[in-house]
Amino acid sequence: MSRRNLIKDGIENISEYVPGKTIDEIALSYGLDPDTIIKLGSNENPLGPSPEAVDALDRYKQLYQLSVYPSADSGELVEALSGYTGFPESNLVASGPGMDGLIDNLMRLVISQGDEVIIPTPTFSYYEIAARANGAVPVFVKRGNEFQIDTDSVLEAETPRTKMIFICSPNNPSGNLIDEEKLRRIAESTKGLVFVDEAYVEFADRNMANLIDDYDNLIIGRTFSKAFGLAGMRIGYGIMPKWLKSEYMRVSTPFNLSGPAITAGIAALSDTRHLKQSVELAREGRKYLKDNIPFNVYNSQANFVLVDVAPKKAKDVCERLLEEGIIVRDCTSFRDAGDSLIRVTVGTKDQNKWVVEAFKNQYPG
Repeated sequence: MSRRNLIKDGIENISEYVPGKTIDEIALSYGLDPDTIIKLGSNENPLGPSPEAVDALDRYKQLYQLSVYPSADSGELVEALSGYTGFPESNLVASGPGMDGLIDNLMRLVISQGDEVIIPTPTFSYYEIAARANGAVPVFVKRGNEFQIDTDSVLEAETPRTKMIFICSPNNPSGNLIDEEKLRRIAESTKGLVFVDEAYVEFADRNMANLIDDYDNLIIGRTFSKAFGLAGMRIGYGIMPKWLKSEYMRVSTPFNLSGPAITAGIAALSDTRHLKQSVELAREGRKYLKDNIPFNVYNSQANFVLVDVAPKKAKDVCERLLEEGIIVRDCTSFRDAGDSLIRVTVGTKDQNKWVVEAFKNQYPG
């Protein structure tokens, strides 16, 4: 007897998330030594985590029992986030796994079957996955030629069933920011919530958190996976209006961050030196890649650059780079991205040079 009828309607419409390829996968597929492969497809921090976070994890193992639950609301981390962001704890929530947990909880809080969410594309695919999994209907609004958001198109897509608008800034995979004026207009005009994904904000020239006090429907989502180098710990957090936090905590999964994750997050926030080094490396590296990769490279405010290899196909270019042991991201799986875009994570100086040389070797002139 088949149990497929137990799966709720709509799940069949969800496309599985496509992650970047791992070093082990490429080593096995191409017969390469793992030590000769560089992974620049998942926007990870090439410097790794803060040494202070690593030391804190070592101390945690010595001082605490893993059989004991951490704090249910990650209160110690929220307190540290208050110091980092300048917002009171009443505006902050910690989330796991990563920012994805924040998105899932918000979906649980506001989405009823058949509600709609607006998603400007191309962008991070998890918004669509979370929406469909929670019974929402995603409404896609294509970005412009330079991946800018068309405010009029976003607002025209709103209906009485719209519950949330997702805006990634810096956008993944394009790396561009939304203008403050556009965000203000959207927040003022919609009856729903506006979720601004600032996963890459530490690398950017500005952020939108200053608008939280101006709009009672604005939420900022952030992560420790990028600038803080803690992707393996899966730590996220949200900045939101005080009224919304009290409602959010009703549906938040208790103990959604582990004790080690809380400990590492607090230590990472205190290591300003490592954060500064990570940001400087990304900013210098993205300029170098833009100036030297022999294709059209878009301006970026993140720790990656978007490369248009047209008239060539992204799949073919990525394949040739993989043969040289370089993992980058084919963006074909991003809705409305077309078939000629490649996302390249900024690496170390040596890694960036290796990438540029590989591009030029494969595509001279």
